[in-house]
Amino acid sequence: MTKFEAWVSAARPRTLPLSVAGIITAGAIAKEADLFSLPIFLLALATTLGLQILSNFANDYGDGVKGTDNHERVGPMRAMQSGAISASNLKKGIAFTALITLLLACVLIYISFQNQNIWHSTLFLLLGLASIIAAITYTVGRYAYGYRALGDVFVFIFFGLLSVLGSYFLFAKTLDGFILLPAMVIGFLSTAVLNLNNMRDRLADANANKNTLAVLLGGSYIKIYHYTLIVFAFLFALLYFIIKEVALYEYLPMLAFIPLIIHLKKVKENTSPPLLDPELKKVALSTFLFSLLFFVSAWF
Repeated sequence: MTKFEAWVSAARPRTLPLSVAGIITAGAIAKEADLFSLPIFLLALATTLGLQILSNFANDYGDGVKGTDNHERVGPMRAMQSGAISASNLKKGIAFTALITLLLACVLIYISFQNQNIWHSTLFLLLGLASIIAAITYTVGRYAYGYRALGDVFVFIFFGLLSVLGSYFLFAKTLDGFILLPAMVIGFLSTAVLNLNNMRDRLADANANKNTLAVLLGGSYIKIYHYTLIVFAFLFALLYFIIKEVALYEYLPMLAFIPLIIHLKKVKENTSPPLLDPELKKVALSTFLFSLLFFVSAWF
């Protein structure tokens, strides 16, 4: 593996579609309200991708330092674990990515508000800094919240609520109460992806003292929690389209839940957590598909 390939691997490209689902959803709602702005949309996408790559680098480093990435881990070997990237170089990569992401966030804030509202600009700058800190401290540091069963809460807030509501506010400079529903849909589905990852790694994480929610709840209860996340996502999505009284074709995003129904059946029947690995891609891509179909239907 070349150095470039090692860095690409550490960036974990398969996680990137999920990270932008909230931005795409917000863009769809902005388009429906005739508030869509291509520069804001593209900069929001770039900033979010930067945050996700930063999180992936930090997770590689944090789990590597703590010894969580070991022979028991399911899936491809991580960059630091394999020795393809040293700990010191990975730390430099984290710092560089954090800086680039912060610069992108600043440009996004300026394009959105310019000099019209200093309070909104300041608020979003603080939210940007909070997002960068959250991306790093999931596994890095003495008080890494990913090791304290708090990852689900942070994913729901940052991937769901902040991603959709925050992005829409950049377009509209205001919030519509109905937007909370699709924000929660993306939040529930994104949390389901993290939970599935933790279900897969439950036994290895328990041995490494990584206390995820899956470790704390155990094999049976964590499945019930997983079903709840998917079902709630479906109900909130359906409720949004019913309340908005949309045309029939605008229910198109609901098709993304079809593979999730099949997914739930496989989770129910699973008796070996490592075999859940292929299901991760299905849930992540279904979430991305929901946002993409939402975006497409908004342009009709």
